[in-house]
Amino acid sequence: MVVLFAAYADLARRVLARPARLGGTRLVAIDGPSGAGKTAFAARLADALAGTDAGRPPVVHTDDLLAGWDDQLTFWPRLEASVLAPVRAGQAGAYQRYSWVRHGFLPNPVPVPVGPVLIVEGVSAARAEARPDLSLAVFVTAPQPLRLTRAVARDGPAILPELRRWHLGEQEHFRADRTPSRADLVVDGAPALPHDPDRYYLAVAGSTAGDGTGVGDVGVGVR
Repeated sequence: MVVLFAAYADLARRVLARPARLGGTRLVAIDGPSGAGKTAFAARLADALAGTDAGRPPVVHTDDLLAGWDDQLTFWPRLEASVLAPVRAGQAGAYQRYSWVRHGFLPNPVPVPVGPVLIVEGVSAARAEARPDLSLAVFVTAPQPLRLTRAVARDGPAILPELRRWHLGEQEHFRADRTPSRADLVVDGAPALPHDPDRYYLAVAGSTAGDGTGVGDVGVGVR
């Protein structure tokens, strides 16, 4: 697999150069299977945007909106009603965060202000329903054994039965939705090549940020 080094700072500028489609906001979806590195990618892109005139955007994690393991894909109306619809109308959104410890939604709402950019990160964030509103769709990928190891290291081995079921569900979703092939940018979430992960990511060759210049400004490697 050929991968291209690319800078988060460059991607931030490309996001801001794209048209806003969620009202006056540029919606960026960071999608991909669990444990691939979506959360880290979203945080680093938000850091890069913080260094622009747009300022740091809000980041909504779809895991915070799930009503437990059985709500893997059916949470979307909750995200639409509480976040996407208000922002599309130029109004601040707010959602209640689900507690995976208490098995219920917490009472205090999490505000989502209106701004130039909104990042939504999580499995199915770039689904077909979102595409009319998206300014950029990113798909982060990594080998399944590594993703499983990461998840167990984070949440403990007790989640393994549910996690294996979850992996099957997301595989079926990505296949039906054709998410990877429709993404603007496919990112290697398990890069073996040396680089500064806070400044650079590795994009799969052939995917671009849609500006016609490609994504590699630093170098090329082959895996």
